[in-house]
Amino acid sequence: VLYLYMNYSFDTVGLTSHQVDIFQETLDALKARFHVEPTGEIDFHLPDFEVFRNCLNVNLRGSFVIKNARTDCYILFVEVHKIEKGSYRAAKLSSDSYECHTWALAYLKKDFGRVLIRPETLADKLIELVHPVELDFEEDKAFSDTWYVLTNDRWKAEAAMDRNFRNAVMDVRHDHVIIEIIDHTLIIGHNRLASPDASLQLVEFAVRLCSYC
Repeated sequence: VLYLYMNYSFDTVGLTSHQVDIFQETLDALKARFHVEPTGEIDFHLPDFEVFRNCLNVNLRGSFVIKNARTDCYILFVEVHKIEKGSYRAAKLSSDSYECHTWALAYLKKDFGRVLIRPETLADKLIELVHPVELDFEEDKAFSDTWYVLTNDRWKAEAAMDRNFRNAVMDVRHDHVIIEIIDHTLIIGHNRLASPDASLQLVEFAVRLCSYC
């Protein structure tokens, strides 16, 4: 295969030609908008994040710094190994898959504690009626109606998630986006296959946050 003999700035070993093409197209799209440089080897401690808990393995295929006027942020090319159990009634076997995703990462000045933010579903709203566990913002009903926020420290998260932060999150337009924060480290992505357009949106969000957080 031709791509095996080309010089890529991310690890291509074991990837399909389609996966390589998606990562390269994503990188090209980012370079057209931002100043992008490879990071070299950095341990971003991805297994510490809840979003990767159900993955058998998280393989960082490449990481790139987005050079910003104030604080740099990063785009990560990630391959995850998943096994999803099938339905017993449907007599389905477990599915074993390797998927390529992109995640943006930013280091924030404020300490958020541990926070998970995702679009709110009808099931979330029903659960909240019986067991109130979500962090809501009474002064920002639009945000609370759109996003489901879980945290291990309500006071810390509420203080850190100011109006500027919430406005940046509201500007993210993707049904499956997930934001997770551990103390000062934020990642944003979605459990869908990588694509250039979605990756640009993730980086735009991270760059915006780094301009004031």
